Amino acid sequence: MDIRFLESFLSVVERGSIADAARQLGITPAAVSQRIKALEDQIRQPLLMRVGRTVVPTPSGCAILDKSREIISAAMELKRIASHDTLAGNLHIGAISSALTGLFPQAIKSFLAENPNVELQVTPGQSLKLYDDVFMGRLDGAVIVEPPFPVPKSCGWVRLRSEPMIVLTSDKCAMTDPIEVLKNHLFLRYDRSQWGGRIVDNFMRQNGIVPKSQLDMDALEAISIMVSHNIGVALLPDWAPPWPSGLSVRKLALPDDCPQRHIGFLWTLSSSNSDAIRKFRENLESCAF
Repeated sequence: MDIRFLESFLSVVERGSIADAARQLGITPAAVSQRIKALEDQIRQPLLMRVGRTVVPTPSGCAILDKSREIISAAMELKRIASHDTLAGNLHIGAISSALTGLFPQAIKSFLAENPNVELQVTPGQSLKLYDDVFMGRLDGAVIVEPPFPVPKSCGWVRLRSEPMIVLTSDKCAMTDPIEVLKNHLFLRYDRSQWGGRIVDNFMRQNGIVPKSQLDMDALEAISIMVSHNIGVALLPDWAPPWPSGLSVRKLALPDDCPQRHIGFLWTLSSSNSDAIRKFRENLESCAF
């Protein structure tokens, strides 16, 4: 039995979609379907079925889920043993967009140079979704905004960076008082459904700031570009560079006791990739600032 068939089966089950599984695996949907068909032919049972727009496991598929995960973990362990204790196998890491350009490049470069037998897969996403993926075992780890609740005992957490909140304005704005700027300009709001956006929302409410009008967005880079075009102002974390090039903006500092956005690395403690996760975490910590 080809281990890739089991990996494709698990990916479809975890993501509920052949197309999403194909994107995760880096192959075509047709190739995923062929692998599933080959696995069903070998087991002689249907393993997946469609319920509405979602693909779910059949009773036979549910019955082999845990054993499939064990087989894949055992195969990765065999790779490690065969490589004489050097790290090998697949490592699946998630990251928020600002970490992908700020913390990740040097950490990835160092990690791959030290561990050439590890196949690293990086998935971008929002903190809440990446947290769920780590907690459910779909990711080995992720760089996310620190959760607003205690991390469960099944996961590890290390803080990498603390980012002060700043008021971002166009360089055409003459006002220098950050609170007055927020009160008197169109407000480009960091999406309140995101953990970082909740920090902004709490600060606004605690300081009695009700902007004239607002536009909710999630992408920090896009907000900064809109500010540069003098569309409005924003309250954002001063995230790790690089920022978009060519911005015409000013950063107005808030008092030192204002809230910060904390960025850290979340990982699952039960992963068979514990050594690779530890090495990747160490590279992240060495690049954090």
